[in-house]
Amino acid sequence: MAVASDYGLGPHTFPRGWFVVAESAELNQGPRAVRFFGRDLALYRGQSGAPVLLDAYCGHMGTHLAASDSAMIVRNGEQIEGDSIRCPYHGWRYNPQGEVDDIPYHDGPCPKSASIRSYPVVDTMGCIMAWFDEEGGEPDYPAPSLEQWEDPRWIHWDLDHLGELDIHPQEVLDNMSDIRHLGPTHGAPCQYFENEVRDHVYIQRQGGPMQLYGGVMLYTTTWYTGPGILLSKQVWGDTAQFELIANTPVEDGRIKAWHGCLVRAQGETITDEDREIARQTQAGALEAFATDFQIWRHKRPALKIMALKTDGPFKVGRSWYGQFYEDRTEAAERVAPLNGIYHVPGVETPADREHAIDDGLPI
Repeated sequence: MAVASDYGLGPHTFPRGWFVVAESAELNQGPRAVRFFGRDLALYRGQSGAPVLLDAYCGHMGTHLAASDSAMIVRNGEQIEGDSIRCPYHGWRYNPQGEVDDIPYHDGPCPKSASIRSYPVVDTMGCIMAWFDEEGGEPDYPAPSLEQWEDPRWIHWDLDHLGELDIHPQEVLDNMSDIRHLGPTHGAPCQYFENEVRDHVYIQRQGGPMQLYGGVMLYTTTWYTGPGILLSKQVWGDTAQFELIANTPVEDGRIKAWHGCLVRAQGETITDEDREIARQTQAGALEAFATDFQIWRHKRPALKIMALKTDGPFKVGRSWYGQFYEDRTEAAERVAPLNGIYHVPGVETPADREHAIDDGLPI
C-alpha cells in the first residue's frame, strides 16, 4: 500500500476538497460513527434537517459522540436537541460549530477548551458531502451538483456502496488521463479523446463503441470537481444519463467508494417501468466500473508510470491532483500553468467529430 508521500504529492497527507461521507438516507437512522481522513467522526442530522459532522470525541472524557446505541439518552431519543448533539456518557451538549453550550449539572460557563472541530457539510444529490482541509479553511468552491437532480422527470439514484479498497486515490484519478485502458479494460476503444484543466476541475471527453452494449457508440464528458467526486454525462443514441463515482480517503492509502446513475424517465412522469430501467442502467454502469475496481484491488502502486507519449497526459493529471495536497497559498500557482486542453498524439479530438456532445458542465 502506497501513501501520499510516496507519490510526492505535497506537504499534506490528505487532499483538500468536497467528499462523500454517507448516503443521505443513512442519517434517517440516527447519528453515525464514521471514519475518514485518518480520524474518527460523528455524523448526524439535526432536527432542522441539516447534516452536521464533528470530530468524534467529547472533550470531557473522550467519549465517542455517535458510537453508542445503548445509553439511555440515545434509547430515549433525547440525544439530538435542535441541531446539537449530547454526549451519551454525561450529556454534555455540542452545537453544530463543535462548541459545548450546555452541561446539565453545571451552571457556570462551558469550557471553550472542550470544543471540537466542525466540518462544512451539505446534503445534495442524495449524498452527504463534507469539505475537508488539513489547514482548516472554508470551502474554495461549491459542492458539485446537477440541475437534473431537481427535475422531477429524472430518477434519483440509490447509491451503490462499494466498500473500502487499499489503494491511494492517485491511482483512481489516473483513469482520467488513461486513454489506453478503455479498450482492453472496458471494451470501449476511443475514437476521440481529450483532457482539460480548469483550476479545480479536470475534464475528460471521449467517444467510442461500447462492447457491453453491442457496439453502440458511447459519448461521454466526465469531470472531477476537486479530488473526490466524479460526474459523467453519457450519451448513446437518443439516451442520456449521468453517473456519479465518489472516492473518499479513509486512511492514507485507503479509500471508500460509492456509485450511482441518474436516468431520465421516458415521459413527463416517472413510472414503475422507468424505475426498473434506471435500476438496470445503474447495474450495467456498475458492471463497467467494477472492471476498474478489480484491477485496482490487484495492482501494485504506480509510483512512477512508464508512460509513452500516446498513453495520455498522466503528468498533467497528477500535477493537477497535487494542488489539493499543497498549502492553499501555493495551490493556485501550481494549477494556473496547467489550465488548458490536452490531446493525445495520433488520436482525434472532439473538434474532429460531428457527434461530440456539448459539455453542459455545471461548473
